[in-house]
Amino acid sequence: MKLWAGETVSLFGTRMGDVAISFAAVIALKATPFQIGLLAAAGTVPTLVLSLFVGVWVDRLRRRPILIATDIARTIVLGTIPLSALFRTLTMTQLYAVMLAEAILDLFFSVAYRSYLPSLVNREDLVDANSKLTASAGVAEAGGFGLAGWLVQWLTAPFAILIDAISFLASAAAITLIRTPEPVPAPRAKDISVAREISDGARLIFSDRRLRAFGVNAILGGFSNSLVSTVYMLFVVNSLGFKPGVLGVIFAVGGVGSILGALAAERTANTFGTGMAICAGLAIDAVALMLLPIAHGSGYISVALLVAQQIIGDSAATIYLVNSVSLIQAITPSPVLGRVNASLRFLTLGSVLIGQLVAGIAGGLIGLRATIALGAAGLWVAAGILAISVVGSVGGISSTPEIEVESSNS
Repeated sequence: MKLWAGETVSLFGTRMGDVAISFAAVIALKATPFQIGLLAAAGTVPTLVLSLFVGVWVDRLRRRPILIATDIARTIVLGTIPLSALFRTLTMTQLYAVMLAEAILDLFFSVAYRSYLPSLVNREDLVDANSKLTASAGVAEAGGFGLAGWLVQWLTAPFAILIDAISFLASAAAITLIRTPEPVPAPRAKDISVAREISDGARLIFSDRRLRAFGVNAILGGFSNSLVSTVYMLFVVNSLGFKPGVLGVIFAVGGVGSILGALAAERTANTFGTGMAICAGLAIDAVALMLLPIAHGSGYISVALLVAQQIIGDSAATIYLVNSVSLIQAITPSPVLGRVNASLRFLTLGSVLIGQLVAGIAGGLIGLRATIALGAAGLWVAAGILAISVVGSVGGISSTPEIEVESSNS
């Protein structure tokens, strides 16, 4: 409950901060498509370079202190943006630096967070727990996005980011109050190298057919998603002509979709099987993204298309996310869960980095609309590949066997 409460507050601020940083670049600093691509890449490069090492340290150390430390550090890093804006010294260079630092801290937090959750709930309750956490994310998205657009108009983007910075303190406080004992990290041989521990996590992904399928999906899905997300703000602001306040309300609808998806995630898995819930969720999300290139202008039809994409796409994507994260947590032994999560994140964001750079170039060559359509099509292909893999036939999580690991750590 404390983890849930802390994450809800933090995610509320994060949703506002994500939108505000994009608006700060596009509106306040007049960023070009290439600069937006660089900004997105700045948030990805640290993961590509450091994620495998972070996975090792998350498995070596207790995970709760990592969560607390990164929350406090993120408050400090994000707080530099409104401070610079106050003295009129904010530049794209600083946004790049903040995105780099934020990405490193978020990497530590995300890997530790997903690896910490199984120590607080039973295996059979993972889907329910992840559903609740994702539902909170949906509430935060609805409220955070809805408020962010208006805050940007009223206070300007840099000062809207201040709320995001403060929210991380609330998250740190809530996690500090957790008293459930955390398992002692698995013992390891004194002479074992970091490279050997990294290889253990990577080897596990390639040796298990279920994790291998998720690895392939991480590469293709990450690339395809990044084509859309990188140029999305430029498309809706510059091409369609939407104002920040209206966009904030439209984004908030996506939060409602996330809530609906979180509430339906466990029931969908129980009805169709976890594997089919994962594949169908990803496929429907891809189809919903195809609604975006159809929109023209900022009239009622475009509003309806964007709202439909938010509701349908976010609902489906949440069903996919909850069930896929829960399945990975259930089948991966705790001593290597940090490295597996980090390795999958490495594959995802490595392909995202490539996609962001490609999106920046493609947006200028073939147009923003075509770039979004290309990304949506690629995501649909990723769903099809996942469906014909062993993941598509997975039934319930409780009956899915855990991977047997011969650890080299002890």
